[in-house]
Amino acid sequence: MILGEVSGAFGRRMLRIALMARNVLKVAPGLALIAAGAAHAAADRLAVAPGGYTPMKPTPGKGMPVDGGLTFQTQYSPTGLEALWMHDHIVMTVLIATTLFVLALLVWVMVRYNSRANPVPSKTSHNTLLEVIWTGIPVLILLVVFVPSMKLLAHQFKTPPKEALTIKAIGNQWYWTYAYPDNGEFEVTSNMLSHEEAVKRGEPPQLAADNRMVVPVGEPIRLQTTGADVIHSFAVPSLWFKLDAVPGRINEKVLFVKEPGVYYGQCSELCGARHGYMPIVVEALPRPQYNAWVMTHAGAKIDGAPEAPAAAPAAAAAAPAAEAASGTEVAAAASSGE
Repeated sequence: MILGEVSGAFGRRMLRIALMARNVLKVAPGLALIAAGAAHAAADRLAVAPGGYTPMKPTPGKGMPVDGGLTFQTQYSPTGLEALWMHDHIVMTVLIATTLFVLALLVWVMVRYNSRANPVPSKTSHNTLLEVIWTGIPVLILLVVFVPSMKLLAHQFKTPPKEALTIKAIGNQWYWTYAYPDNGEFEVTSNMLSHEEAVKRGEPPQLAADNRMVVPVGEPIRLQTTGADVIHSFAVPSLWFKLDAVPGRINEKVLFVKEPGVYYGQCSELCGARHGYMPIVVEALPRPQYNAWVMTHAGAKIDGAPEAPAAAPAAAAAAPAAEAASGTEVAAAASSGE
């Protein structure tokens, strides 16, 4: 009997092991695909597009204001899409429904309770049920708006991931400077193009700049802002991005661009006489093209690339010098012996 129980327990354990092995075999191809995808993504992150960098031409109506526009610009960021959906489907629905309801009440009161239709006015001063209703319904409406608003706010100020590329936008009177600390700490100065030059390049006048803030598309970017003199504000409407640039302080927010393209904005904080002449141009490129743009700057490097070992070349260079010095000492000793 004992032998039967032992053999039964052993059999059940072997069955569990066999099932686990089968599950591992099923999962292994998926894990291999995930590993291959991760390796491919890492290779893409470090890849440099052949042929160097060519500035992207803007698409008419994309990332810029349009004639006769009545609502927000088309959004090209996750938070922008979320905010636009909330505006169109929640805020506008509540606004229109409330407006029509109040208008209907006003019309009903004017028709039903004017002096001709109601010569003896009511002297009612309290109605408990009515007071509960007109207090409770606005509270419920506020809750309907409050929940998605808090979610949107949390998404807008979500902490960027540790490996996110860092770009720093510095507001000056009256131009922008873009610093790339993760790409070799080079800086790009951006000034507004003249009307003639902007038209020549096929860009909207007063929004075009000589140098753009180039970013990689499809990945979170840690965008930091600060001011060099007075308060500025970095704002790009089509990316649902606005962040003040305050002297002596660094503000930070995630910038995520879903599609390659050229996106226009302006300084949105009154900063002096030429406040209206501080355009912002964000050019979003696939990673290989972004890396090609980075490598056009002196001292640049690709973020995430392994650092070249500095000690080994130094030691290799020092070895011949040491051998030469040793040979000189031997020769000097030999000559002194003679």
